Amino acid sequence: MARGSKAKYTDKQKRQAEHIEESYEKRGKSKKVAEQRAWQTVNKQTGGGEKSGTGKKVPAKAKKAARKESGQRAAKSRKQGSRKTQSQPTKKKASKAAK
Repeated sequence: MARGSKAKYTDKQKRQAEHIEESYEKRGKSKKVAEQRAWQTVNKQTGGGEKSGTGKKVPAKAKKAARKESGQRAAKSRKQGSRKTQSQPTKKKASKAAK
């Protein structure tokens, strides 16, 4: 697909882009900027142009790997002290009655 061609987009995606573009123009953006942002939004929401076939199936192994990788990235992004960890289990104090 040539850069800028909208041939691979569905009619629904084209309508969405047009509606978003009108919204940006109402907010005072130029026609060119509004069109760019509209297509950026449609691409982000729908993943780009029309895909071949319907309901692309992803193997279970690929899903599992993606979830694991996503969790690892999330854990790395957390601050070191953000999770409460307990290095040593707490010891219960002996009651006076037991002595």
